[in-house]
Amino acid sequence: MTEPSVFTRILRGEIPAEILSETENVFVIRDIAPQAPLHLLVIPKIADYRDVTELAAGDPALLAEMVAVAKDAAAEHGSGDFRLVFNTGSGAGQTVFHVHAHVLGGDLAEGSLGG
Repeated sequence: MTEPSVFTRILRGEIPAEILSETENVFVIRDIAPQAPLHLLVIPKIADYRDVTELAAGDPALLAEMVAVAKDAAAEHGSGDFRLVFNTGSGAGQTVFHVHAHVLGGDLAEGSLGG
């Protein structure tokens, strides 16, 4: 049996996390190691997709919902301006092979986090 992802364990209440908002399909948490003044994670509750390319091919409506939730979270918890990043593959810094989006905002210097 495969070990549940860290995100599944958060939803089960096994790992403490600050869940900021939640829909039927998606939840948003504050990152515990922020790389920007605003750094939230938007995570689908469906764990069947390893990365954003699989999600886009398999469930474009869920991907669209993630983007809409990211926009709302940036407006509620930041200035409304945001950068949305999906890491896909270990070469792009993905360490948890489960699709999730980083909502980054605040005082991002030009060229920070890959420009």
